[in-house]
Parts: sequence; structure tokens; C-alpha cells
Amino acid sequence: MSLYVVDGQGGGIGRSLIERLRVELPQVQIVAVGSNAMATASMLKAGATAGATGENAVIYCCSHAREQDVIIGPIGIVLANSMLGELTPKMAQAVSESRAYKVLIPVQASRSHAAIVGVEEKTIAQYIEDAITILKGIV
Repeated sequence: MSLYVVDGQGGGIGRSLIERLRVELPQVQIVAVGSNAMATASMLKAGATAGATGENAVIYCCSHAREQDVIIGPIGIVLANSMLGELTPKMAQAVSESRAYKVLIPVQASRSHAAIVGVEEKTIAQYIEDAITILKGIV
């Protein structure tokens, strides 16, 4: 099983996820997939096994992910032109169409330009803990 952590901007959510994953699931292969070099570098410093950057990397990794793999990241990774336009429509499509199971972390509506009805308002740290709990159940 591979875990693909997809993030953009500064990679803060991805970095936080990887730091927690290294503690809770140290045996899992984690691939950091950043929409930019800064995001990828941040996730690699947090302990990702490997890293890839840019639109083609997102498309390639998502298209090669298997059903037993997991893609995790902020909800913006499935929303075209999110993260101030950094997440291209092709990237969002690749994530959405991937055969991998997806774990999406909701962020404030002001950042993603979307709201998910019924989702409890929490801090990013609390959502990351929830995501780790879900991943532990999968692994």
C-alpha cells in the first residue's frame, strides 16, 4: 500500500499529516506530491519516502495509484483552480478519477471557496487527527 499526500501552497497540511503518519504508521510508504516545489520540499522534510512536483507528477501518481492505495490532502485537491489557482483542472480531475481511496480534509470556505454541509467546524490539527484515525483503520 502506498499513501499519496497531495498538497500545494506551502505544503503545511501535507507536512503536518506526514509528521503524524511517521509516528502512527511508520511502515507505510508515503509519496509527497506537491503542486509546487515548496510544498514538496516541506513534505519531504517531514519524512515522506519520496516526492514529486507539478501538474504532471499529480496526474502520473494519481493515474498509477491502485485500489489499495490512499490519496490524502485538503479538499482543494479535487476542486479545479483551488489554492489560488495552483490546483489546475487536470490535477483535480486526476485526483477525482484515481482508483485510490481518498481522504479529504475540509478547510475553511474562504480558502477552498466551498463548504461541506454537515461537516463540523474544527481546526486543521483536529481534522488531521481525524484523518490519521481513518488511515489507521484502512491500514
